[in-house]
Amino acid sequence: MSKLAGRTALVTGGSRGIGRAIAQRLAADGAYVAVHYGRDESAAKETVAAIEREGGRAFAVRAELGVAGDVDTLFAGLEEGLAGRSLDILVNNAGGTMGTGSIDGTTPEEFDRLIALNMRAPFFIIQRALPLLSDGGRIINISSADTRIAITHELAYSMAKGAINVLGRTLAHALGERGITVNTVAPGVTDTEANAWIHSSPEFEALTAAASALNRIGRPSDIADIVAFLASDDARWITGDLIDATGGTFLGPRL
Repeated sequence: MSKLAGRTALVTGGSRGIGRAIAQRLAADGAYVAVHYGRDESAAKETVAAIEREGGRAFAVRAELGVAGDVDTLFAGLEEGLAGRSLDILVNNAGGTMGTGSIDGTTPEEFDRLIALNMRAPFFIIQRALPLLSDGGRIINISSADTRIAITHELAYSMAKGAINVLGRTLAHALGERGITVNTVAPGVTDTEANAWIHSSPEFEALTAAASALNRIGRPSDIADIVAFLASDDARWITGDLIDATGGTFLGPRL
C-alpha cells in the first residue's frame, strides 16, 4: 500500500524544479497534491499532467506569494480543491534569491521582496493552514545550505532562510501536542532550471560537483525523497530537525 494513501498535501512552488519533484514523489506515494504556482500556469499544468499519467491525483493552485492578499488567494484555491477535506502535509518550498541580496547592492525594496517571499509567506501560510491541518500532520520547510555557507551576494536570502530554520524548531515544540511534526530540509546546489549556470562550462560543472563529498551535483529527486520520508509515518519520531541535504558540500578541504 502507498505510504501516503488517503492523505492530502500542499506543495508551494510545486510547478518546477525541486517543488515539482516533491509534488510528483508525494503523489506517487498516494497523496492528493495541491501544486501551487505563482505565474507559470503551463508549468503547473505540466506537473499535474505528469502526476496523473503515473496514476496520481493533483490539482493546481495559483497565488503569487510575497504580495498583498497572497495567503487569502492561495487558501481560497486550496480549500476549493480539497472540497472539505483536511490538509495532512504542508511543504513550504516556494522561494528564491531573486538575483540580489548583497550588503552593498541591495535596495530596501529588494530586501522587502526577498523577506516577503522567503520568510513572511511561509510564516503566514502555516498560520492559515493550522486550522486545516490534521492532528498528526506534517509541516516541512525548505531552507538552504546558504544558512551555513557564507555566500556574500545572497546575504539577505540567507538571512530569510535562517529565520525558516528557527521557525521549524520553534513550531515543532509548539505543535507537538497535536502530533504534528515540523522539520526543515536545507538543499545545496541542485540541478534545476533556475541553476542552469551549473552547466556554463565542463570545468565549472566539475568544480561544482567536487564541492560535494559525494562528488556530484544534487538532483531534485534527492530532495524529494527526503521530504517524502519526513511526510511518512516512518518519520513519526523526528521533529524540530534540520536536515542538511547537500551531499556533504564544503565539509572540508580535499587533500
